[in-house]
Amino acid sequence: MEAAVAIIGLLFVLFVLAGVFVTVKAVKAAKRGVDRTVANARRTVEDTTLRARQLAQPGVVGELAQLRLSLRTSMRATQEVLYAGSADDASLSEAIGLFERLSAHGHELDDELKRLEREPDRATIGARLPDLRERLERITHSAESLRWAARDRARKFAEDDLASLSDQIDVETGALRHWTRVEDAADPLREPVPGRPESAGPGETKTPTGGLPTEEHARAGATGGPSDAAARSWGPMPEDPPAITARDPRTQPSYPWQKAPRTEDTTT
Repeated sequence: MEAAVAIIGLLFVLFVLAGVFVTVKAVKAAKRGVDRTVANARRTVEDTTLRARQLAQPGVVGELAQLRLSLRTSMRATQEVLYAGSADDASLSEAIGLFERLSAHGHELDDELKRLEREPDRATIGARLPDLRERLERITHSAESLRWAARDRARKFAEDDLASLSDQIDVETGALRHWTRVEDAADPLREPVPGRPESAGPGETKTPTGGLPTEEHARAGATGGPSDAAARSWGPMPEDPPAITARDPRTQPSYPWQKAPRTEDTTT
Protein backbone atom coordinates (compact mmCIF):
# COMPACT_ATOMS: atom_id res chain seq x y z
CA MET A 1 0.00 0.00 0.00
CA GLU A 2 2.81 2.38 0.85
CA ALA A 3 4.54 1.58 -2.46
CA ALA A 4 1.35 2.43 -4.38
CA VAL A 5 1.03 5.76 -2.53
CA ALA A 6 4.69 6.55 -3.29
CA ILE A 7 4.20 5.76 -6.99
CA ILE A 8 1.08 7.94 -7.15
CA GLY A 9 2.91 10.78 -5.43
CA LEU A 10 5.84 10.46 -7.81
CA LEU A 11 3.50 10.54 -10.82
CA PHE A 12 1.79 13.63 -9.43
CA VAL A 13 5.12 15.39 -9.03
CA LEU A 14 6.10 14.46 -12.57
CA PHE A 15 2.81 15.80 -13.93
CA VAL A 16 3.31 19.06 -12.03
CA LEU A 17 6.85 19.44 -13.35
CA ALA A 18 5.70 18.72 -16.88
CA GLY A 19 2.95 21.32 -16.54
CA VAL A 20 5.40 23.90 -15.25
CA PHE A 21 7.81 23.15 -18.12
CA VAL A 22 5.07 23.48 -20.74
CA THR A 23 3.83 26.71 -19.14
CA VAL A 24 7.33 28.22 -19.14
CA LYS A 25 7.85 27.27 -22.79
CA ALA A 26 4.49 28.80 -23.74
CA VAL A 27 5.27 32.01 -21.84
CA LYS A 28 8.67 32.30 -23.54
CA ALA A 29 7.15 31.70 -26.96
CA ALA A 30 4.51 34.33 -26.29
CA LYS A 31 7.16 36.76 -25.09
CA ARG A 32 9.21 36.19 -28.25
CA GLY A 33 6.12 36.79 -30.34
CA VAL A 34 5.35 40.01 -28.51
CA ASP A 35 8.95 41.20 -28.81
CA ARG A 36 8.93 40.43 -32.51
CA THR A 37 5.70 42.31 -32.99
CA VAL A 38 6.99 45.30 -31.05
CA ALA A 39 10.26 45.30 -33.00
CA ASN A 40 8.40 45.18 -36.31
CA ALA A 41 6.11 48.00 -35.23
CA ARG A 42 9.06 50.11 -34.06
CA ARG A 43 10.92 49.49 -37.31
CA THR A 44 7.86 50.44 -39.34
CA VAL A 45 7.47 53.65 -37.37
CA GLU A 46 11.14 54.53 -37.80
CA ASP A 47 11.04 53.87 -41.54
CA THR A 48 7.94 56.00 -41.91
CA THR A 49 9.55 58.80 -39.90
CA LEU A 50 12.69 58.67 -42.04
CA ARG A 51 10.67 58.86 -45.27
CA ALA A 52 8.69 61.78 -43.94
CA ARG A 53 11.84 63.57 -42.80
CA GLN A 54 13.50 62.97 -46.15
CA LEU A 55 10.60 64.66 -47.92
CA ALA A 56 9.86 67.38 -45.37
CA GLN A 57 13.43 68.55 -44.67
CA PRO A 58 15.39 68.72 -47.94
CA GLY A 59 18.77 69.59 -46.51
CA VAL A 60 21.41 67.98 -44.38
CA VAL A 61 18.78 66.37 -42.15
CA GLY A 62 16.94 65.00 -45.17
CA GLU A 63 20.16 63.57 -46.59
CA LEU A 64 20.94 61.88 -43.28
CA ALA A 65 17.47 60.35 -43.29
CA GLN A 66 18.03 59.12 -46.84
CA LEU A 67 21.34 57.49 -45.85
CA ARG A 68 19.78 55.75 -42.88
CA LEU A 69 16.85 54.53 -44.95
CA SER A 70 19.12 53.15 -47.68
CA LEU A 71 21.28 51.36 -45.10
CA ARG A 72 18.34 49.79 -43.30
CA THR A 73 16.65 48.68 -46.51
CA SER A 74 19.78 47.02 -47.92
CA MET A 75 20.72 45.24 -44.69
CA ARG A 76 17.16 44.03 -44.09
CA ALA A 77 16.84 42.61 -47.60
CA THR A 78 20.16 40.76 -47.33
CA GLN A 79 19.23 39.36 -43.94
CA GLU A 80 15.92 38.01 -45.21
CA VAL A 81 17.53 36.33 -48.23
CA LEU A 82 20.33 34.68 -46.25
CA TYR A 83 18.21 33.41 -43.38
CA ALA A 84 15.47 32.18 -45.71
CA GLY A 85 17.97 30.31 -47.89
CA SER A 86 19.89 28.79 -44.96
CA ALA A 87 16.92 26.51 -44.22
CA ASP A 88 17.52 24.66 -47.52
CA ASP A 89 21.25 25.33 -48.10
CA ALA A 90 23.64 24.73 -45.21
CA SER A 91 26.49 26.30 -47.19
CA LEU A 92 25.06 29.75 -46.40
CA SER A 93 26.12 29.47 -42.75
CA GLU A 94 29.50 31.04 -43.51
CA ALA A 95 27.80 33.82 -45.46
CA ILE A 96 25.52 34.45 -42.48
CA GLY A 97 28.58 34.73 -40.24
CA LEU A 98 30.08 37.33 -42.56
CA PHE A 99 26.79 39.19 -42.65
CA GLU A 100 26.68 39.31 -38.85
CA ARG A 101 30.10 40.95 -38.84
CA LEU A 102 28.94 43.37 -41.52
CA SER A 103 25.80 44.10 -39.50
CA ALA A 104 27.97 45.32 -36.61
CA HIS A 105 29.47 47.97 -38.90
CA GLY A 106 25.99 48.81 -40.22
CA HIS A 107 24.59 49.31 -36.71
CA GLU A 108 27.55 51.50 -35.82
CA LEU A 109 26.98 53.67 -38.89
CA ASP A 110 23.24 53.88 -38.23
CA ASP A 111 23.83 54.98 -34.64
CA GLU A 112 26.27 57.65 -35.82
CA LEU A 113 23.79 58.94 -38.38
CA LYS A 114 21.11 59.04 -35.71
CA ARG A 115 23.34 61.13 -33.43
CA LEU A 116 24.12 63.54 -36.24
CA GLU A 117 20.39 64.15 -36.75
CA ARG A 118 20.35 65.88 -33.35
CA GLU A 119 23.53 67.85 -34.06
CA PRO A 120 22.78 71.60 -34.31
CA ASP A 121 25.96 72.42 -36.26
CA ARG A 122 24.94 71.84 -39.86
CA ALA A 123 28.36 72.81 -41.23
CA THR A 124 30.05 70.02 -39.32
CA ILE A 125 27.47 67.53 -40.56
CA GLY A 126 28.00 68.70 -44.15
CA ALA A 127 31.75 68.22 -43.78
CA ARG A 128 31.34 64.66 -42.57
CA LEU A 129 28.74 63.62 -45.11
CA PRO A 130 31.24 62.49 -47.84
CA ASP A 131 32.96 60.12 -45.42
CA LEU A 132 29.64 58.79 -44.13
CA ARG A 133 28.38 58.31 -47.68
CA GLU A 134 31.53 56.35 -48.61
CA ARG A 135 31.14 54.06 -45.59
CA LEU A 136 27.51 53.53 -46.48
CA GLU A 137 28.37 52.57 -50.05
CA ARG A 138 30.99 50.06 -48.90
CA ILE A 139 28.58 48.43 -46.44
CA THR A 140 25.67 48.31 -48.86
CA HIS A 141 27.88 47.02 -51.66
CA SER A 142 29.09 44.15 -49.47
CA ALA A 143 25.53 43.38 -48.40
CA GLU A 144 24.32 43.39 -52.01
CA SER A 145 27.18 41.08 -53.03
CA LEU A 146 26.12 38.52 -50.40
CA ARG A 147 22.46 38.89 -51.32
CA TRP A 148 22.89 38.43 -55.06
CA ALA A 149 25.37 35.58 -54.60
CA ALA A 150 22.79 33.74 -52.46
CA ARG A 151 20.08 34.39 -55.04
CA ASP A 152 22.27 33.21 -57.92
CA ARG A 153 23.12 30.07 -55.98
CA ALA A 154 19.46 29.33 -55.32
CA ARG A 155 18.57 29.96 -58.98
CA LYS A 156 21.38 27.67 -60.15
CA PHE A 157 20.17 24.86 -57.91
CA ALA A 158 16.64 25.38 -59.19
CA GLU A 159 17.80 25.22 -62.83
CA ASP A 160 19.82 22.04 -62.21
CA ASP A 161 16.90 20.40 -60.47
CA LEU A 162 14.55 21.42 -63.28
CA ALA A 163 16.94 20.02 -65.92
CA SER A 164 17.24 16.71 -64.05
CA LEU A 165 13.47 16.56 -63.63
CA SER A 166 12.94 17.24 -67.35
CA ASP A 167 15.31 14.38 -68.28
CA GLN A 168 13.48 11.99 -65.97
CA ILE A 169 10.13 13.04 -67.41
CA ASP A 170 11.42 12.48 -70.97
CA VAL A 171 12.57 8.98 -70.04
CA GLU A 172 9.24 8.21 -68.38
CA THR A 173 7.19 9.51 -71.31
CA GLY A 174 9.31 7.42 -73.68
CA ALA A 175 8.64 4.35 -71.55
CA LEU A 176 4.91 5.07 -71.50
CA ARG A 177 4.87 5.43 -75.31
CA HIS A 178 6.72 2.16 -75.92
CA TRP A 179 4.66 1.41 -79.02
CA THR A 180 6.05 4.44 -80.85
CA ARG A 181 9.69 3.40 -80.56
CA VAL A 182 11.85 3.85 -83.62
CA GLU A 183 11.59 0.86 -85.92
CA ASP A 184 14.89 -0.88 -86.35
CA ALA A 185 15.40 -4.09 -88.32
CA ALA A 186 18.12 -5.19 -85.93
CA ASP A 187 15.89 -4.64 -82.88
CA PRO A 188 14.60 -8.02 -81.70
CA LEU A 189 11.80 -6.33 -79.75
CA ARG A 190 10.38 -4.52 -82.76
CA GLU A 191 6.84 -5.53 -83.59
CA PRO A 192 6.14 -6.45 -87.24
CA VAL A 193 4.30 -3.81 -89.22
CA PRO A 194 1.49 -5.12 -91.47
CA GLY A 195 2.10 -4.54 -95.18
CA ARG A 196 5.81 -4.00 -94.76
CA PRO A 197 8.37 -6.62 -95.90
CA GLU A 198 10.56 -7.97 -93.15
CA SER A 199 14.31 -8.21 -93.57
CA ALA A 200 15.55 -11.69 -94.41
CA GLY A 201 17.72 -13.46 -91.93
CA PRO A 202 20.77 -15.57 -92.65
CA GLY A 203 20.08 -18.31 -95.16
CA GLU A 204 16.59 -16.99 -95.96
CA THR A 205 15.28 -15.33 -99.09
CA LYS A 206 13.13 -12.26 -99.04
CA THR A 207 9.72 -12.48 -100.69
CA PRO A 208 8.12 -9.26 -101.90
CA THR A 209 4.75 -8.08 -100.70
CA GLY A 210 1.93 -10.17 -102.09
CA GLY A 211 3.75 -13.53 -102.02
CA LEU A 212 4.94 -13.36 -105.66
CA PRO A 213 8.49 -14.69 -106.27
CA THR A 214 11.14 -12.56 -107.92
CA GLU A 215 12.71 -13.26 -111.33
CA GLU A 216 15.69 -14.99 -109.74
CA HIS A 217 13.34 -17.29 -107.84
CA ALA A 218 11.36 -18.01 -111.04
CA ARG A 219 14.50 -18.90 -112.99
CA ALA A 220 15.73 -21.07 -110.14
CA GLY A 221 12.38 -22.89 -110.07
CA ALA A 222 12.51 -23.42 -113.85
CA THR A 223 16.08 -24.76 -114.01
CA GLY A 224 16.29 -26.61 -110.73
CA GLY A 225 13.86 -28.71 -108.76
CA PRO A 226 13.83 -31.19 -105.96
CA SER A 227 16.46 -33.33 -107.76
CA ASP A 228 18.96 -30.46 -107.73
CA ALA A 229 18.35 -29.85 -104.02
CA ALA A 230 18.74 -33.58 -103.33
CA ALA A 231 21.94 -33.75 -105.41
CA ARG A 232 23.43 -30.93 -103.38
CA SER A 233 22.53 -32.62 -100.12
CA TRP A 234 24.57 -35.39 -98.52
CA GLY A 235 21.62 -37.62 -97.62
CA PRO A 236 19.96 -40.40 -99.70
CA MET A 237 17.82 -39.58 -102.68
CA PRO A 238 14.15 -39.26 -101.70
CA GLU A 239 11.76 -41.71 -103.31
CA ASP A 240 8.82 -40.64 -105.46
CA PRO A 241 5.62 -40.28 -103.44
CA PRO A 242 2.98 -43.00 -104.14
CA ALA A 243 0.11 -42.10 -106.42
CA ILE A 244 -3.25 -41.43 -104.80
CA THR A 245 -6.00 -43.69 -106.21
CA ALA A 246 -9.71 -43.18 -105.79
CA ARG A 247 -11.59 -45.42 -103.39
CA ASP A 248 -14.00 -48.04 -104.75
CA PRO A 249 -17.52 -47.26 -103.48
CA ARG A 250 -18.22 -51.01 -103.21
CA THR A 251 -15.41 -51.55 -100.77
CA GLN A 252 -16.30 -48.63 -98.52
CA PRO A 253 -17.93 -49.56 -95.21
CA SER A 254 -21.58 -48.70 -94.80
CA TYR A 255 -23.17 -47.17 -91.73
CA PRO A 256 -26.75 -47.49 -90.52
CA TRP A 257 -27.55 -43.83 -91.17
CA GLN A 258 -26.34 -43.98 -94.80
CA LYS A 259 -28.57 -44.83 -97.72
CA ALA A 260 -27.80 -47.86 -99.83
CA PRO A 261 -26.00 -47.02 -103.10
CA ARG A 262 -28.13 -46.96 -106.20
CA THR A 263 -27.81 -49.82 -108.74
CA GLU A 264 -27.14 -47.62 -111.74
CA ASP A 265 -24.28 -46.00 -109.94
CA THR A 266 -22.56 -49.32 -109.22
CA THR A 267 -23.11 -50.73 -112.67
CA THR A 268 -21.68 -47.73 -114.39
